[in-house]
Amino acid sequence: MSILKQPVISLSGIGAQTANRLEKLGLRTLQDLVFHLPHRYEDRTRVYRMGDLVVGMTALVCGKVEFVDILPRGRKSLVCKISDGSGALMLRFFHFSANQHTLFKPDTWLCVFAEVRYGMAGLEMVHPDYTVISGPEAAVVETRLTPVYPLTEGLSQSVIRKAVKQALQHCQQQPHLLADAVPAEILQAYGYPPLAEAIQTLHAPDESVTVEALQNGTVPALKRLAFEELLAHHLRLCTLKHQARAWQAPVFSEEARLTAQFLSTLPFALTGAQRRVLDEIVADCRQAKPMMRLVQGDVGSGKTIVAAYTALLAMAAGYQVALMAPTELLAEQHLRNFSAWFAEFAVQVGFLSGQSKGRARQAILQSLADGSVNLVIGTHALFQDTVQFQNLGLVIIDEQHRFGVHQRLALREKGQQAGCRPHQLVMTATPIPRTLAMLQYADLDISIIDELPPGRQPVVTRVIPSERRAEVIGRINEWVGKRRQVYWVCTLIEESEVLECQAAEKTAELLAQALPAVRVGLVHGRMKSAEKDAVMQAFKQHSLDLLVATTVIEVGVDVPNAGLMIIENPERLGLSQLHQLRGRVGRGEGESFCLLMYQAPLSETARQRLGILRDSNDGFVIAEKDLQLRGPGEVMGTRQTGAMQFKVADLQRDGELIAAIAQISSQLFTDSPEAIALLCDRWLGTETLYAEV
Repeated sequence: MSILKQPVISLSGIGAQTANRLEKLGLRTLQDLVFHLPHRYEDRTRVYRMGDLVVGMTALVCGKVEFVDILPRGRKSLVCKISDGSGALMLRFFHFSANQHTLFKPDTWLCVFAEVRYGMAGLEMVHPDYTVISGPEAAVVETRLTPVYPLTEGLSQSVIRKAVKQALQHCQQQPHLLADAVPAEILQAYGYPPLAEAIQTLHAPDESVTVEALQNGTVPALKRLAFEELLAHHLRLCTLKHQARAWQAPVFSEEARLTAQFLSTLPFALTGAQRRVLDEIVADCRQAKPMMRLVQGDVGSGKTIVAAYTALLAMAAGYQVALMAPTELLAEQHLRNFSAWFAEFAVQVGFLSGQSKGRARQAILQSLADGSVNLVIGTHALFQDTVQFQNLGLVIIDEQHRFGVHQRLALREKGQQAGCRPHQLVMTATPIPRTLAMLQYADLDISIIDELPPGRQPVVTRVIPSERRAEVIGRINEWVGKRRQVYWVCTLIEESEVLECQAAEKTAELLAQALPAVRVGLVHGRMKSAEKDAVMQAFKQHSLDLLVATTVIEVGVDVPNAGLMIIENPERLGLSQLHQLRGRVGRGEGESFCLLMYQAPLSETARQRLGILRDSNDGFVIAEKDLQLRGPGEVMGTRQTGAMQFKVADLQRDGELIAAIAQISSQLFTDSPEAIALLCDRWLGTETLYAEV
């Protein structure tokens, strides 16, 4: 066994308790420690004059104590003023000991390090690191930058620094432990240093490396490791794609009579883009290998009918289909649509959600187990242990980015038996820029529906200040007078669903008072499913004119007569979410409008975002602009459950590396397949295969 695979407890100073804490950070072996890179650095290599300090700097200073005192008012604190002749600085401690009070006696010299803030008496440092010294010439100065590592409760920087240092010493004594897996010609082409040198530079930067260079990512060692980490993530996904081909899957052959009958019952013709995507899906399903396909399509482009056609292929071949949606509202919408589309076929459609209880739940579970239900539509309840299928052949996941990885994986495994897996179709109405799709969905084949059904008119978008609220309310009266319907969307307040729902309730009350002739309804995330459904049905049947809603209506709500949407405080939402919401209008024949009613003043970024939305209705254009504006990290939502987590790569900073990754990845599969497992092991270790879905 390589020494790097030894457990952390083999290092001196690491006992069982510390090893448990390190495990919380995913640090089990010496290799994990070597690849646990600092997330920032402190510059203790020089002493600053107090006269040169500015707010926001993190600096090392030396000064003589002028006075020390304990302030009883407000939150009790110990304050100490130090000066060095060029200026003075207050030190403030909210947690302190009696010993500290005596230690900081006047004329004592201190060496302190912290961020400079603006306090009541001028510049101050709160809880700085400090050392008592004999005079300014005895300042404790480091020779290189000090690494600061991600921590967990009970772990200190000093413990993790010592552990990393020991692990690195093994690597220095045995250079082969960090041998390069990336071919030399690739490193040469990009001007990247060897792996061992890059690792050493990031853990212990020498005098030539500055904090600024590390922060902005211009250090070649940092670029090299970011590149290698992104490559490892891409390779893991591609490996899964290769492994998936080793599994068997049911074969669905297209029954021309049946599919022709299905298409003839639809009240519309398929677009060229829908037909192209269906051809790709049909080709996948004819093979005895599991389909893993992502269908991207803008709001209203007709992804659901593509899913229904695919479901028909599976059911005609005698297999069951499971369709999972992220919300009850969307699942119920699918239930209505699929039940209507399959009304003329011998198809039993079932529904299962968290709200399914008692006998109704037992009945659906029995029907899935004995195969009498051909198609089940539901929420995350579909992947619970009690749900068993007789012969699941196709899994359809709508708005796939809303689900955690384990949930999606659990559903697919329900159809996994005797070396056979179900086909998988995942759909998203959130267009993903090409470069990001290449990194995030390398395990999937991607189809794009890039055409809207004929007759759809683009939504006219206006950006207006909230001062014009009364004018907007007047516009609703006119609109309702034309027998058209309206959405009024209240956006999230401080990430609190409770406050958001309260705001929606208040807005619905105020609008009902201001518009006595208008029938106002309310729907939000904290209402019971049956209540929500009743309100949505009333709106769909035009028993309501105005629907006040939270962002729960972002996906799946289809009311063609609703052609006006007002979004309050749109500056709180991301571009793709705003575009999703706007997609609820413009689904009928007539003109449609979306009014973005913002709260002044707007930040420059918010102004640009709303401008992009006003000027374009194309989700793919909007996604590319969003990428330029917010960077890949936010667009991809890297904090999402099951999304890629990076140790050193920063999609905002290193986004330009992504474009080359796919090409280099395929080169490695051809020329250096042995390097792939090594790269994935180093960067991803035994972490959950988030890509396995």
